[in-house]
Amino acid sequence: MLPQEFEKRMQDMLGTEYGEFLASYDRERYQALRINPLKVDRDRFLKQVPFSLRQIPWSEYGYYYEKDDQPGKHPYHEAGVYYIQEPSAMAPAEYIEAVPGEKILDLCAAPGGKSTQIAAKMQGQGIFVCNEIHPARAKILSENIERMGIINAIVTNETPQRLAEHFVEYFDKILVDAPCSGEGMFRKNENASEEWSLENVRICANRQDEILDCAASMLHSGGKLVYSTCTFAPEENEGSISRFLERHPEFFILKAEKKTGMSSGNPAWTINAAENIEDTIRLFPHKLEGEGHYLAVLQKSGEGSGRAYAKGGEEKSADKESYKAYLEFAKENLKEVLEGIYLTFGDQLYLAPKQTPKLKGLKVLRPGLHLGTNKKNRFEPSHALALALNADKVLHTWNFNSKPVEAGKEIRAYLNGQTISADGEKGWYLITIDGYSIGWGKLAGGIMKNHYPKGLRKNI
Repeated sequence: MLPQEFEKRMQDMLGTEYGEFLASYDRERYQALRINPLKVDRDRFLKQVPFSLRQIPWSEYGYYYEKDDQPGKHPYHEAGVYYIQEPSAMAPAEYIEAVPGEKILDLCAAPGGKSTQIAAKMQGQGIFVCNEIHPARAKILSENIERMGIINAIVTNETPQRLAEHFVEYFDKILVDAPCSGEGMFRKNENASEEWSLENVRICANRQDEILDCAASMLHSGGKLVYSTCTFAPEENEGSISRFLERHPEFFILKAEKKTGMSSGNPAWTINAAENIEDTIRLFPHKLEGEGHYLAVLQKSGEGSGRAYAKGGEEKSADKESYKAYLEFAKENLKEVLEGIYLTFGDQLYLAPKQTPKLKGLKVLRPGLHLGTNKKNRFEPSHALALALNADKVLHTWNFNSKPVEAGKEIRAYLNGQTISADGEKGWYLITIDGYSIGWGKLAGGIMKNHYPKGLRKNI
């Protein structure tokens, strides 16, 4: 049920390959997950994983799983041990080549697959701004940042134009996973096919031009920009990059290494193709095990950070009285205190990365790691803090095993909000599943009170 105009264009583009491309729609789509190295040692996980996994060629931590596996229903998912993600969608973030300590922006970040992938490479160090313009999707992004135990992410709900006003040549690297016509997702999402039109392709292309212009102004000299879409439309791919380079001659295309099954961008598919457009990358479903994607790696000419300006400078830590209760909690329950800048929003306490830019004037959903709530004469730790900690960072843990079956019932009871009969020293416990943190419990009088958030409780 593909749109006729789409089929005609693809036939013109692919020629003799078109039959093979069309046949790919009759095959079952590939399912994949990406292991979270912030919480998991990969080798250990692969020995205990209850699924049949097979490595994805272009993702260091990405693995295909079989259709009968149900990783979304396993407690490991709630613990942020992995992120379920379409295989081809794992490619763009790999080409950012994030390293700890950088300042990185994911400009169109929801639902968070690529953001959490970049954050894993940053290892909690540096400034990571994850932005999403749509409020509901920004909330989902924030929830996924929390679930994966990320401590250095600032989640914003802004337009690219507003961010560009706030940040001038500030970032080392920027990912623009642009809103697009979604042609590469036709096999995954039938609605994408029904909503498609040539007019929408043009609208998306114009929007991409605006977003890329904003990104250009936020990247410092020598910085890297990765552009990606999940569409086949040349107007949104080779066309978007060619138009961008015509407007911004200070950028040039970097040659990106192609992994198994990847294809080159095609200069014949767009008007006035940019120099080296063949060094951009296409992912076609008839050539690899994944859906349709496109990506380009660009660099801004020059060296150094240029102006590196954030409006208002940097955030300053709140007065010590506002996080005194947290320090007392940490002394009683943690083996070490995380480093950063303390920020308060009402009775809520956050830990932002060092050198966090001023956030005043921006719509911010998550200014770093949510530590918890200041209550009268005490501090209550957040679910985000539990997910950000590993078992070796706390004084008390209570571990559940996912196997055998009877043990698995216990962790599911916890995720459903039930209390636990337990003996031990009174106080806060980090609840773990096979050693992976999943929430808090508070032990008193032989009962472990359940602090798993009510909004997340479920029968799994």
